[in-house]
Amino acid sequence: MATQHPIIIIGSGLAGYTLAKEFRKLDQTTPLTIITASDGRYYSKPLLSTALTKQQLPAKLAMADVDSMRQQLNAEILVKTRVNKIDAAQQCIYIGEQPLIYSKLVLACGADPIKPAISGSAAEKILSVNDLEDYHVFRDSLHGKKHIAILGAGLVGCEFANDLLNSDYSVSVIALGRYPLDTLLPEAIGKELQLALQMKGAHWHLQQSAKQIAHHDNRFLITLTDGTQLTVDLILSAIGLRPHTHLAHSAGIKINRGIVVDRLLQTSIENIYALGDCAEVNGIVQLFIAPLLESARTLAKTLAGNKTLIHYPPMPVIVKTPAFPLVLLPPPPDVKGEWRIEQDKHNIKAIFCDAQQKIHGFVLTGTRIKEKNDLVNIMLTSSHL
Repeated sequence: MATQHPIIIIGSGLAGYTLAKEFRKLDQTTPLTIITASDGRYYSKPLLSTALTKQQLPAKLAMADVDSMRQQLNAEILVKTRVNKIDAAQQCIYIGEQPLIYSKLVLACGADPIKPAISGSAAEKILSVNDLEDYHVFRDSLHGKKHIAILGAGLVGCEFANDLLNSDYSVSVIALGRYPLDTLLPEAIGKELQLALQMKGAHWHLQQSAKQIAHHDNRFLITLTDGTQLTVDLILSAIGLRPHTHLAHSAGIKINRGIVVDRLLQTSIENIYALGDCAEVNGIVQLFIAPLLESARTLAKTLAGNKTLIHYPPMPVIVKTPAFPLVLLPPPPDVKGEWRIEQDKHNIKAIFCDAQQKIHGFVLTGTRIKEKNDLVNIMLTSSHL
C-alpha cells in the first residue's frame, strides 16, 4: 500500500489550529502535520489586549498545551521548528536539510509586527505583542512601571490603551493620524473614541511619530517629530502588521501585499494554500478574526475533497474599548460612497452608502450597537435604504 503523505500546515496560531480542527470534523484519518516556531500552545490572540482588565495571567490564556492539541487533532506537531525552504516541484518542505513530503501544504504563518523606523540608543527596547510569548515578555516588563507609551492608534493600540488605563497605568498614545482608528472610522466617531479614552487618562500625541528614543535614568526619553519630549517607563509598538511572505516568495509563489490566493484559497502553485493574516484574498489582506474563521471552515472542505469557494458575509468587528464600546464593519476600499451619521450624544449610527443608497459598511456605538444584526441582514439581502 502506498504511503499517504500528510497535509502540512505551517503555523499554529488561530488560523492554523482552527483549520486543523475544522478539517478533523470532516476527515479523521488523513495524516496531518503542523509545524510551528512557537511552543504549540493553543490560545486566542484577541484575548491578549484585555487580559489586564480581566486579571488573567499570561499562563492562564493558553487553553491547551501542545500534547493536548496533538491528541485532539490526531496530528504530529513539531514545535520550535522553522521551515527554511519549500520545493514546490518535489512537493516537499525542508527543515534544515531534512525534506518532508506533503500532499497539500497550507501557509498559516501570520504576520510580523512592522518595526518602527526610530533612531536612538534605546530603539531596540521597543516591545510589540504579536503572540503569547511576546505577551509574556510584555507583562513581565510591566512590573514596577507606571507610564507606558503606545506607538499607533489603530485597533491594537486603542485596545491596549484601554486595558492599561483600566489597570491604573498612565498611557501616552503617539500616532500619525488625526484621530484614533482613522482608517476605519468617520472622524466624528474617532473623535468620540479619543475623548472617551482621554477621560480615562490617555494622553494623545496625534499627527506625530517618535523620532528618537534614548535611555534616561532607567527610563526612556522619546523625542517626537515636533520636538516634544516624553519620559516613559515602557514603549509598546502597535503600528501595524506585515504579512509573513518570505517563505512563499522564495518558493516562487505570487506575492503582492500578502500571499496571493484565489477563492479556493490556493496560491499560484497547485496544492499550496494560504489563509489568515498572511493571505491576500481578492486583493485584500483582512487582519480580523471573522474572515480567518470563515477561511478555515471553507479551506477545510476543500482539503477534505469538497472544493469550496470562499465567500465572506458581512463580518462586523467588535472593538474591545469598553470606555467607548463600538462595532464596525469597514466598507471595501474600492467602493465609492459617503458616511451618513445619526448621533444622540454617545449613541451613534454611521452607515456607508454608495450613490445607489446601498449599504457597504457601518459603525455603531452605545445603544445603537443593538442594530448590528438588522444592518447585517439588510446587507445580506442587498437591500437599499
